[in-house]
Amino acid sequence: MKNTFSLLFFIKKSKADRTGRANIYLRITVNGQRAELSIRRKILVNFWNADSNLAKGNSKESQDINRYITTIKNKIYSIEQQYISNGKPITAVSLRDSYLGKDSNKKMLLEIFEDHNKKVNKLIGSDFALGTAERYRTAKKHVAEYILKEYRAQDILVKDIDHKFITGFEYYLKTERSCSHNTAIKYITNFKKIIRIAYANDWIDKDPFLHWKAKLRVVDREFLTEDEIQNIVEKELHTPRLDLVKDIFIFSCFTGLAYADVQKLSKNDIVIGIDGERWIKTKRTKTDTRSNIPILPIADAILKKYSEHSDIIDSDKILPILSNQKMNAYLKEIADLCKIPKNLTFHLARHTFATTVTLTNGVPIESVSKMLGHKSLKTTQHYAKILDRKVSDDMKTLKNKLSLKENLDEVI
Repeated sequence: MKNTFSLLFFIKKSKADRTGRANIYLRITVNGQRAELSIRRKILVNFWNADSNLAKGNSKESQDINRYITTIKNKIYSIEQQYISNGKPITAVSLRDSYLGKDSNKKMLLEIFEDHNKKVNKLIGSDFALGTAERYRTAKKHVAEYILKEYRAQDILVKDIDHKFITGFEYYLKTERSCSHNTAIKYITNFKKIIRIAYANDWIDKDPFLHWKAKLRVVDREFLTEDEIQNIVEKELHTPRLDLVKDIFIFSCFTGLAYADVQKLSKNDIVIGIDGERWIKTKRTKTDTRSNIPILPIADAILKKYSEHSDIIDSDKILPILSNQKMNAYLKEIADLCKIPKNLTFHLARHTFATTVTLTNGVPIESVSKMLGHKSLKTTQHYAKILDRKVSDDMKTLKNKLSLKENLDEVI
């Protein structure tokens, strides 16, 4: 269907200044929809011809205004033809914005990124976790630093992002920022969302990520063995802060809860389950998925130990947890005291629950996935891949079956 399109130049007599001069405006109308702008010129009210949409007379001022109006008309007609040639939808607003230089071709990458991050920040706690917002902020910082280094600019037009920019950014993250492969891929994936926003809004004509494929490398996750867990449990620590950190770490080893989930754990999250025993039922901070975890005896003992702690006695919290940074720093001390050579972090407890505490002891992977609050069983399967002991046990079962079959064959 052909667009109806018109331009109208006019003045508002009622808004004339003290000298009798009024601003000249342009109204663009496309299919009955209007958009207006000031052409930044004034004229005496008596010198404006409302019928011709031009200035009256042959004075130099009138001639200059009329030439300027003709220039504006020609420019907007030219923009309209560009839209038609490119197959872009024409609206009064888009024509006005293109004329004013506010069209999509002027969209700057970091401005779009910042606008996205502000929206994410406002949705923390509902649609996004605090950690997710932080990763987007860090990703934007890395992109800004790369643009400054590679392009010597404070920002770049989003339409100038291409495959070369993406691969260059990946190389920059791995070399200048010393990011691991997986970390670099995650930052680029954050950046990719911004480009997808630009593409969805028609701010760019094609997706520069079309031929870029993200492929995370499988990483063997560290976890504690039964002996190492027992070593930590039995280790006498004469410093209250280390003893507290040890207990909460062990609590996580036997519940599989991440730091953020232990931190927000409240009395309302402890319920009586279908078996009549105490369970933890909570939503994961990271994914907003539900975790349903029967409380094992050692975890229950830790909860009871701190039930009268001064920091939580008048609080809804159930454990007096320190900051994640302090927890991890003190865990390094505990690892040294227990002579454990692994990089002991709070998140290692979650891996330990998935492997040593549950899967190794024959808990079905579906149940483990449910307790960990994983959205996909594939995520839980990463833990199952590294359980040599489970493979050994499964093979022993097979050997016993084969041995039994051989015995039966001899009898027959």
